[in-house]
Amino acid sequence: MANAPKPTTVKQEGSSSASNLFATLTIPICIIIGILLYKFVLGDANNFIDNNVENLPKTGNYAGMAYKGGVIVPILMGMLLMVIVFSVERFIVIGKATGTAGLDAFVKKVQSLLNSNNIEAAIAECDKQKGSVANVIKSGLKKYREMEVEANMDTDQKCLAIQKDIEEATTLEMPMLEQNLTVIATLVSVGTLMGLLGTVTGMIKAFGGLGAAGSPDSAALATGISEALINTATGIGTSTTAIIMYNILTSKIDKLTYAIDEAGFSIIQTYASTHK
Repeated sequence: MANAPKPTTVKQEGSSSASNLFATLTIPICIIIGILLYKFVLGDANNFIDNNVENLPKTGNYAGMAYKGGVIVPILMGMLLMVIVFSVERFIVIGKATGTAGLDAFVKKVQSLLNSNNIEAAIAECDKQKGSVANVIKSGLKKYREMEVEANMDTDQKCLAIQKDIEEATTLEMPMLEQNLTVIATLVSVGTLMGLLGTVTGMIKAFGGLGAAGSPDSAALATGISEALINTATGIGTSTTAIIMYNILTSKIDKLTYAIDEAGFSIIQTYASTHK
């Protein structure tokens, strides 16, 4: 029972380290890219009247308008890049965990082979499918095969041993799928808060223009309001994207978990019904 999950444990440790390194490098790189985009793309002189970044943006030039959003904009751009990068990375990891073929078709094929008591063919199907789901099911099938020659346990004990093996393999495989989802979940809140911070700083500038000595400075007022609105829009956009990606990814993980539970139940029930 203890032997089956060992290779998986080694893989998990290596995958976890690689995932942690990926997250550690991705976060500062995305912020740096956001700053570079802000400075050299949004802040290009061609986006402004008289090619001077100190002037207002040209009419209809959204890049220049975004540049006038202030120093919070590059941070929000970096956060949006993080959402995109981590979402793509999770899609790749979950895709590998699913395996080479459709998950529903794979589970049904394993169930069919179990019903015909063809355990070796079911194990071979897991080798063909690959991925985390197939690894967990394969672990349960191997335990199934071991229990068939075990003489010192009754049927209930053997079923419990198979169930425990499947649970152990699941514990080793599935948490890896949820790594970096915490980053996306955090960006849901942080994106909104950073947008709010930019809104507040923009409004401070706007009211500073109104409170200037003499007549109100309309340019300062317009710049302040522009900064407030741009940061609000960017923050909301970042949070919305993060929420959508997080929900899509968690639903995919739930589907994998359901497939494992369904196949595991079939393995245990098949053993119980054929070894009464």
